[in-house]
Amino acid sequence: MKAYGIDVSEWQGDISWSEVQTDFAVIRAGYGRSALQKDKKFTANYEGCNANNIPCGAYWYSYAVTPVDALLEAEACLEVIKGGKYAYPIYYDVEQPEHFALGKAGVSEIIRTFLNKLESRGYWVGLYMSAYYLSNYVDDDIRSRYSIWVAHHDVDSPDYYGSYGMWQKSSTGSVGGISGNVDLDVCYVDYPAEIRKACLNGYAAETTKYVELTIDGSTYAGELNLII
Repeated sequence: MKAYGIDVSEWQGDISWSEVQTDFAVIRAGYGRSALQKDKKFTANYEGCNANNIPCGAYWYSYAVTPVDALLEAEACLEVIKGGKYAYPIYYDVEQPEHFALGKAGVSEIIRTFLNKLESRGYWVGLYMSAYYLSNYVDDDIRSRYSIWVAHHDVDSPDYYGSYGMWQKSSTGSVGGISGNVDLDVCYVDYPAEIRKACLNGYAAETTKYVELTIDGSTYAGELNLII
């Protein structure tokens, strides 16, 4: 399957979600080590997606240079996204020069710390990074275990030899309801189905039961959805 989507943050300003035509959106939840660094438009973007039946995921922009920093970023992200439902993964956005100055082992340990923390709290998580840095600065076990969102713009396909679920192919897209440029993405995995099936990202298991209930001599019957 292919789904065509966008990713947005406060830099896109006020979005008229009722005018946006997209299969999905990934919205920035925030950045850094504090929940106070929540993206200024996260709530509006999350509510806009929900109100217009646009499945969404989220991402957290990293500045971490130690595993302790990464753990604080994970806790901040969890605080911001709690209570929501996300049909697409929660991604860790790693792209600062300070990250890559740490070398492959250092970058990989930061990524593991963040992703493991979110995964332990019931989230389907992933990693966003450019094709070059994914290939050269991330251990194989991370790239094979977690959902990969690879960035490589204005090419026919990303120059990345590993598997990936989503590709950010452009930063200069144009979409109705959004002023200025917007990132464009292609997704190859049916994340909404997989995430709901796994009961992650705020989705609980649902079972349908046929029930009959008698009250004051009157019988009522029908299907009841039970959330487990």
